[in-house]
Amino acid sequence: MATVTASTPRTLPTGLLRHRAVHKLLLIALAAAVLVPLANAQWASGSWPAALTVDLTKPLGSASDWIIDNRDSHPLFLYFFGYLSNAVVISVHAVYVVLLEAGWAGVTALGALVAWRVAGVRLAVGTAAAFLACGLLGMWVPTMQTLALMVVAVLASVVVGALLGLAAGLSRRMDKVLRPVLDTMQVMPAYAYLLPVVLIFGMGVPAAVLATVVYAAPPMARLTALGLQGADKGVLEAVESLGTTARQRLLTARIPLARKELMLGLNQTIMMALSMAVIASVIGAGGLGDRVYQALASVDVGAALAAGIPIVLLAVVLDRVTGAAGAADDSTGGQGRAGWAYALAGTVVVAVAGRLLGWLDWPDAWTLNIAEPVNRAVDWMTAHLYSGVPVIGGTADWAAHFTTWILDPVRDGLQGLPWWSVLLVVATLAWLIGTWRTALTAVLAMAAIGVLGVWTPALDTLSQVLAAVAVTLVLGFATAVAAARSDRFERMLRPVLDVFQTMPQFVYLIPVVALFGVGRAPAAAAAVVYALPAVVRITTQGLRQVDPAAMESSRSLGATSWQQLRQVQFPLARPALLLAVNQGVVLVLAVVVIGGLVGGGALGYDTVFGLAQGDLATGLVAGAAIVCLGLMLDRVTQPTERSKRKGA
Repeated sequence: MATVTASTPRTLPTGLLRHRAVHKLLLIALAAAVLVPLANAQWASGSWPAALTVDLTKPLGSASDWIIDNRDSHPLFLYFFGYLSNAVVISVHAVYVVLLEAGWAGVTALGALVAWRVAGVRLAVGTAAAFLACGLLGMWVPTMQTLALMVVAVLASVVVGALLGLAAGLSRRMDKVLRPVLDTMQVMPAYAYLLPVVLIFGMGVPAAVLATVVYAAPPMARLTALGLQGADKGVLEAVESLGTTARQRLLTARIPLARKELMLGLNQTIMMALSMAVIASVIGAGGLGDRVYQALASVDVGAALAAGIPIVLLAVVLDRVTGAAGAADDSTGGQGRAGWAYALAGTVVVAVAGRLLGWLDWPDAWTLNIAEPVNRAVDWMTAHLYSGVPVIGGTADWAAHFTTWILDPVRDGLQGLPWWSVLLVVATLAWLIGTWRTALTAVLAMAAIGVLGVWTPALDTLSQVLAAVAVTLVLGFATAVAAARSDRFERMLRPVLDVFQTMPQFVYLIPVVALFGVGRAPAAAAAVVYALPAVVRITTQGLRQVDPAAMESSRSLGATSWQQLRQVQFPLARPALLLAVNQGVVLVLAVVVIGGLVGGGALGYDTVFGLAQGDLATGLVAGAAIVCLGLMLDRVTQPTERSKRKGA
């Protein structure tokens, strides 16, 4: 017995020291012991040292002035950007004219018949109802403007994304080159795309379309590459054995085998294009987004909701139709082509009949004014729910408490830390979850924020992200556990999540402004609502995919439901949980930045201010800092493949 007691103190530390995480922590501690005193002696503690910042105001201001001075005379603008801008304007105008000439009856019939051919009668009825609702709300013309912009932007995004995906899917070298570019494009919040294109193309439709293409093309590229790389090797070998050329194999085997990924890419591109087309309203894109933006600027919640509902309906319809097209069986051959011919003929008949009956413009007598009753409801909430509610308090009280008790302490704590300690924490988290390359990337991204001179506002934005992510994960995990354990609850929750996931980012600002007013807390609340559906879906799927044998084994040993959840489901669903955290962080950051429109401040405000004033230095530096912040957060929440294989 004495021998066992004596050997215990030696065995425990030895096993602990063999753990990879402990090795990493010891190396970080050793590096910190050497580097921190040197950094502290050279630049002192506190906020990011001014000696390590680079002032980009003058070079960016000079670049902005050069672009403005030469936009109407330089050959690059005259013979490239000018032609590109004209092509976009002509294309959008042509689509818009076709939609108006078809009339509300023809457009509604076209949408319903396409939905019928793709997914059946139920979706056709829902699509027709959605288009009719846009007219009833008095938003038919803005809806057509947004739809015209969407058609051109989606077609361009699909072409660009498919070409990039084709290159990455057929060449490993090109895949490695494009991957960091696509990572950066996806991490960068949508708002950060607007300023550079405005500077080159000016305010209006061309800038909106091109910003949308840059934002919406990456998912098409990624999923195209994924589908081509994942094609069945046996089928490809069989086709190659028939003596086909590389082009024939691509057209007859690779692309058909990647059909589901391509349709999913189209679906994601449409959703992101709609989101960006709405955000692009701030640079003169017009349409529904412009109505929402103008209403939010005047805090007219009723008008914002009247324009926001058609955006949601449009998003839901496009999501359902493209999703059904991806899942549909395309083996109908001639019957399928005949069905499409009937649908086209039916659309033409309805459009012609509508013109003969004078049904081109939506009748004013058929519109419903919901702005006034909604604003009255908002006024009632302001008078009765903002404050003074017994026991629970009002929504304004919640926002104030969240700001005072959570947002302010987290922000002050982060801003009060020595700059080197923030880099040290980032390096530790990134290395523990990944490799040294992950840690180096995260630290360099965070350091770049300091070099750009926006360390303090970046930490303010980071505090909002961390607070919103914490709330999102608590609500998301609790909801996902309930959904994973109850089929009925999951079925009830599914349509709610579907609607929330298809709503563009801009629309989330409407209800939070109505409930909480403006400020950092409403911006965080909008981010929570936007990120919650993805966290719930991913977590629910991960918990439901846990091996039933493991659950049955734990149940046979007498484990309670809480013990099963904590000791079996959560450990086995760890990859899904980490992915949920990662997606929650990225989605929260995207909306927190847009929260600059409703008083969120920090980097979001700098981006909005730079865009409004045409200040390239302020807007572009803030946008670059947002990209760096997103890259850092992505790296510290996403395990690398090597880390997953070896374990911690």
